[in-house]
Amino acid sequence: MPRFPYETVDVFTDRPFGGNPLAVFTDAQGLSDAQMQALAAEMNYSETTFVLPPDDPANDARVRIFHRTAEMPFAGHPNVGTAYVLARHGRDRDGVLRFEQKAGLVEIAVERDVTGEVAGAVIAAPQPLSLGVELPVDAIAACAGLSAKDIVTAAHRPVQASVGVTFVLTEIAAGALAAATPDLTAFRKLAGQHAALAGRLSLFLYARDGDAIRARMFAPLAGTWEDPATGSASATLGALLVSLDGGEAASYTITQGVEMGRPSLLKVTARRAADGFRSRVGGSCAPMFRGETLL
Repeated sequence: MPRFPYETVDVFTDRPFGGNPLAVFTDAQGLSDAQMQALAAEMNYSETTFVLPPDDPANDARVRIFHRTAEMPFAGHPNVGTAYVLARHGRDRDGVLRFEQKAGLVEIAVERDVTGEVAGAVIAAPQPLSLGVELPVDAIAACAGLSAKDIVTAAHRPVQASVGVTFVLTEIAAGALAAATPDLTAFRKLAGQHAALAGRLSLFLYARDGDAIRARMFAPLAGTWEDPATGSASATLGALLVSLDGGEAASYTITQGVEMGRPSLLKVTARRAADGFRSRVGGSCAPMFRGETLL
């Protein structure tokens, strides 16, 4: 009977029981697509990763990412957490890892503490910022259980954006963030009204105070009622803000997961590049469990 080892890690936190939990199957050779999807659903985390040999030996791994119901082309905390786990196994090359993913190549810098122990990672999003459809303020407010006056549109309207995977980025008043509650009926209605969403509606709400940002993310259509730390959305937001602010580069500190009792800290840098606006996101990790399947 084949057995497949896995480890779990809390991502974007320096202590257990914070951040965003992740399961990493460190050697997924032999697992079918259906088995990977079933294991991700069984783990019941927002995402689970499966590490496979790279197609190009110049890279370190091919990493597949599944949430509870589908595969993801790219995601933030799964890359940070997977890099952390593999680096603890000595699988990095001089502090660097390169992961092949559906959205493109993800390059990761491993971070170590003063004693040399692996502490976290910083990932470079695989694509420059791209913008999609703008969505109605009243419909977005309904999805978040808020009123239209809670939505802030001075910088931008609710907009679909991506640096490898799409989110709807929406600025809201600081006082409204804690009151937000996803409304599944409103999510289904809005997703059904806009073909450009392709059935994916992950709503990233943020309140900004300069370079300090508080955020929450709801994706109930994908089985994630709320996410405690969303690295890919944070990276996307960083790229968007640099594009709107008109500078060449900026850094942001994003706090998420507070309302869930899983505080998370994400550090984002974004810059203007030759091909558009690029971003990186990183943070610390805390190891949790080890085990193996009994398939």
